[in-house]
Amino acid sequence: MGKGKLAKFAEMAANPLVVECPTAAIMQDEFPLKGHWGEQFFHNTNPIVLELGCGRGEYTVGLGNLYPDKNFIGVDIKGARMWTGAQEALLSNMKNVGFLRTNIEFIHKFFAPNEVSEIWLTFSDPQMKKVTKRLTSTYFLQRYRQFMQEGGIIHLKTDSNFLFTYTEEMLKANNIEADFKTRNLYAETEGGCASAIQTYYEGMWRARGIDIKYLRFHLPLAGELVEPDVEIPLDGYRSYSREKRSPLKVRG
Repeated sequence: MGKGKLAKFAEMAANPLVVECPTAAIMQDEFPLKGHWGEQFFHNTNPIVLELGCGRGEYTVGLGNLYPDKNFIGVDIKGARMWTGAQEALLSNMKNVGFLRTNIEFIHKFFAPNEVSEIWLTFSDPQMKKVTKRLTSTYFLQRYRQFMQEGGIIHLKTDSNFLFTYTEEMLKANNIEADFKTRNLYAETEGGCASAIQTYYEGMWRARGIDIKYLRFHLPLAGELVEPDVEIPLDGYRSYSREKRSPLKVRG
């Protein structure tokens, strides 16, 4: 039997790779690591990369293994789920991986201007009903602008046709060119690190015959951002609970 939530939360609190701030909404003082993640947390000056909505943290850990010359921070509010990646990173003595437990809506409170070089969005909830909850919406892009480097890279990896299409239309509306995009990542030969790591949910989608989409673009820090005015077909299969979609246990 696996560990219960209380045991996992206790281990998260004691894990030096984990920073917990679930009350960001009411945070009044400046976050102490803001602008100092490199020197005070990682103790180096390597580029910082975020995975927003990291879930179990397998992608954060996978990226850390692939790129030892970069620092990776997985961000999610669900600590019991994040525990898996945090424990793996700790037991593997990883020096370039950390985790931040907080609500992504307040991510701009944790990082200073020019502090982050890349963002990964891996299998984010497409939030088909509310645009301001989509992690590729202009609402969130404006937050990312507050701490990303000029020309910083955003990666979107998703099973959702809705979120992928929405992001394409958002880029088009703002005259932002995608560096690379595909609606079938594993049919490509140029996927790079996007196809080198497979998450728990990715295994579920692929087992059901759902193609994985991937899109990468540079985020400009200046200029007004506008929302696209288009109708996008919804993902019908998302009417089911994620936990009940597949009995498979997938590595990750």
